[in-house]
Amino acid sequence: MTTAEAHKNNGVRTDLVVYLCILALAAIQFVIAYQSIDTSKMLIRMLAVAIVEAGLALLFFMHLSENRGLKWFVLILTVAVILGLQYGWPDSFRLIDGVPWAK
Repeated sequence: MTTAEAHKNNGVRTDLVVYLCILALAAIQFVIAYQSIDTSKMLIRMLAVAIVEAGLALLFFMHLSENRGLKWFVLILTVAVILGLQYGWPDSFRLIDGVPWAK
């Protein structure tokens, strides 16, 4: 076998393994969804599984594992967006509960 054919077969095998892992993580989410646990515990568990699932999809199916510069760009951008969302959430609680000093 030439190196190109070996790389192609190894790439398909890797994609298949990652795809099966993502399917297993989806099954884990299904099991978590039907457990009778507290909402906050379910949120934390589902979010953790979703982050792992999204990380696998980004690294292998979008080929971020092969490009180091793009991986850091996506990581920094994602962290910036999440931190930006953190400043928006307290305002949404204010809209639900009202202004605490006005009561």
